[in-house]
Amino acid sequence: MNITNAINELPTDITARSGSLFYTGRAAFSAPSDLYVLGLNPGGCPRAQAGQTVGRQIDAWRSLPARWSAYVDESWQNKVPGTHGMQPRMRHMFDVLGRDLRMVPASNVVFVRSLTEAQLAEEKAALLPRCWSVHDAAIRELGVRTILCLGSTAGRWVREQLGADEIIDRFRERNARGWASEAHVAPDGRAVVTVTHPGRADWRNPAADPAPLVRAVLDR
Repeated sequence: MNITNAINELPTDITARSGSLFYTGRAAFSAPSDLYVLGLNPGGCPRAQAGQTVGRQIDAWRSLPARWSAYVDESWQNKVPGTHGMQPRMRHMFDVLGRDLRMVPASNVVFVRSLTEAQLAEEKAALLPRCWSVHDAAIRELGVRTILCLGSTAGRWVREQLGADEIIDRFRERNARGWASEAHVAPDGRAVVTVTHPGRADWRNPAADPAPLVRAVLDR
């Protein structure tokens, strides 16, 4: 199944709910890419943002500029585009990697919005396979060899899907908390790099920057 068909076949119990699909534009999903970025799921309040459904975001995504990134081009909390929250941290990561964020496919493991991670976990068994069909199509069609996961929950879920159980590298922050980022490989050679979440860790601080780990996995 290709990406377009996988999107079109998303069930209405996903598309009718509050959430979003992709964080980069059509160009990133139309050219080969060895790297794919996956967070856990869209944040916010599903009740307050009930009208911002996955289906409406898919329609909006199809009309956005082909070269677009939510991390660069969107205004979050009415701030200058690319300057709020995790946006500058993502921009830092990809500056280090020498990659154009607008050309790297990016999404979330689950498209449905939830107020807390715990609420999402309750629906994992139902939501994950329905959303994974799109990711599986993207990984295969684009030739992805490395999936960069933002946060441990997203990383664990993706590793389950790929069977990536063998740890091949690790970076531990050089600070008092010592949070770790890890890289695992699947039997087919695809890698899952699980990094600290940029919503909590400031990657611009060299002591907390997992970018060299990601670059090492991409260069292997």
